[in-house]
Amino acid sequence: MKAASHESKELLEFAVRLAREAGEITLSYYKGSFVTERKGDGSPVTVADREAENYLRHSIERSFPDDLVLGEEGGERAGSSNRRWIIDPVDGTYSFVRGVPLFGVLIGLEIEEEMILGVVNLPALNEMVYAARGMGCFWNGEVARVSSTRSLDEALLLSTDFGACAQYGFGTAAERLQARTAARRTWGDCYGHVLVATGRADVMLDPVMNVWDCAALLPVIEEAGGTFTDWSGKRSIRGGNAISTNGALFESVMETLREASD
Repeated sequence: MKAASHESKELLEFAVRLAREAGEITLSYYKGSFVTERKGDGSPVTVADREAENYLRHSIERSFPDDLVLGEEGGERAGSSNRRWIIDPVDGTYSFVRGVPLFGVLIGLEIEEEMILGVVNLPALNEMVYAARGMGCFWNGEVARVSSTRSLDEALLLSTDFGACAQYGFGTAAERLQARTAARRTWGDCYGHVLVATGRADVMLDPVMNVWDCAALLPVIEEAGGTFTDWSGKRSIRGGNAISTNGALFESVMETLREASD
């Protein structure tokens, strides 16, 4: 057990260092100029995405040549170990290209389909949130904990885009949650989930998510004391959507979603 904890600590330190260095790459472009292109699905992509992901891939492959690597821009590199690094070099590219600082570098490590660590670096905000299984969650070196809010009528509800909830079939559910909560804001993408992990928000909704969007967030939210699930309440990074809560509000959120589907 001690050996496993020591290994987890070393892997987390490695991931934190890589997230910081990749963040320096993205920040250099964020402060400068760049061309925005469109991928096949219409989402934006920049040289910052590609360069930061290439850096992450090469760094992981150099240190752990047998590990699998899955990234948003470059797909999956096969490996022979039971470990898979899941990376997103710029989560929140739309914010990035608009000059909004709510974007992050995401690194998660999965062993036998269980997420064991996650790192979120928000370089333009100088915030780093990271966690490893059984070791807790940390925010710029200090322990991070979810809020103690226990009632939806006192809760701050976030979403990357409330309008997209309707587009992906969650319109009624999102409207009911908005009506029952104290306040609503669109501080979105990974930043919204970080706000839940650090106790600054209570619930975060994302109606559409990829594996690389979720991988780092699940251990971060859980180690901070919260829940990270899909909209059906299943703990997963593969549900295609995601909800973070402070834990105390999880059942109230799920009950509201079930009512909306009746």
